[in-house]
Amino acid sequence: MAQIVWREKAEQLFWAFVEYAGQEFGKTTAQRWQKERKAIERRLERHPESYPPEELLRRKDVIFRHCHLMKRRFKIIYFYDQVEDTVHIMDIWDTKRNPSALIRRIK
Repeated sequence: MAQIVWREKAEQLFWAFVEYAGQEFGKTTAQRWQKERKAIERRLERHPESYPPEELLRRKDVIFRHCHLMKRRFKIIYFYDQVEDTVHIMDIWDTKRNPSALIRRIK
């Protein structure tokens, strides 16, 4: 099983979204965020390449992938290192934002 490693900024962003969701929409919504995260992590541990490549982040050296969170409102951006058997979660992306900003944040 692959190990999951969250980039510090991605981890902080996730918990900021959870906190905001709890304040604005209630405890149930915040708990749903956490439940979805755990489900995604379980899938990534077993099948790290099962989500599609992120077309905005095409590179020769790394294949960035994405999975949707909270009804397609956000994307978790990650890449899989086969040698180390590690999934590196790089960012959480609000899909309503300008795509060029995602490119600048990751590259």
